[in-house]
Amino acid sequence: MRPDKSFQDLILVLQQYWASLGCVLLQPYDMEVGAGTFHPATALRALGPRPWNAAYVQPSRRPADGRYGENPNRLQHYYQYQVILKPSPPDIQDLYLNSLYAIGIDPKNHDIRFVEDDWESPTLGAWGLGWEVWCDGMEVSQFTYFQQVGGFDCDPVSGELTYGLERLAMYCQGADNVFDLNFNGGEGAKRVTYADVFLQAEQEYSRYNFEYADTDRLLTHFRDAEAECRALLKAGNRGEGKRHECVLPAYDQCIKASHIFNLLDA
Repeated sequence: MRPDKSFQDLILVLQQYWASLGCVLLQPYDMEVGAGTFHPATALRALGPRPWNAAYVQPSRRPADGRYGENPNRLQHYYQYQVILKPSPPDIQDLYLNSLYAIGIDPKNHDIRFVEDDWESPTLGAWGLGWEVWCDGMEVSQFTYFQQVGGFDCDPVSGELTYGLERLAMYCQGADNVFDLNFNGGEGAKRVTYADVFLQAEQEYSRYNFEYADTDRLLTHFRDAEAECRALLKAGNRGEGKRHECVLPAYDQCIKASHIFNLLDA
């Protein structure tokens, strides 16, 4: 595999690396989310005492970041690679640096810096102590120790690693424009670029996000999702000390409301 030649090989190498360390390899969550953290495998599994190690790719949508496919490194739809390690191992930083080595970035030959940047998500009622990871002056990852999710303390503390896949791929391939990335590693007529796969969608969703989205209808959908979430939380409550019966369906409604809010904001 050649992560310096192919976007999909970059993903495959990360999958192989974290699987070799015992992570469960999951699939993306099948809803519109703003970041990999929203996947229940991170947002909900970070709570409670049970150990949990998982890794997955998550398509992420941030409607306000769309630029009609005209910006070389800003997208309204992009990919994150997410790793959650619970409890956080003492050598998590070394594990991360070794993952960079696996994709062809030798920390000994590059300026890798951990820049303090504590993280919070009001939507998730979550926050953590964190760092941006810079490689030769460009942010490529986020590293966070979860302290709270949903307003509840995380015990034990989970370590979260989030890789910006497009940025890493641009770095590995030496590309100045995300749409020029080699997606499949092919050459000549067999070459498939990031533009071949995603440019049309980036253009059309930018039009939708900024021009065609019906804000009145979206506001109705937002209120419906909020009401459904509250109703499910009430219906699934079986009393103190008993397991709630509708956490996941209620959380889905929360995710829906969050994405609709981001569309309205755009």
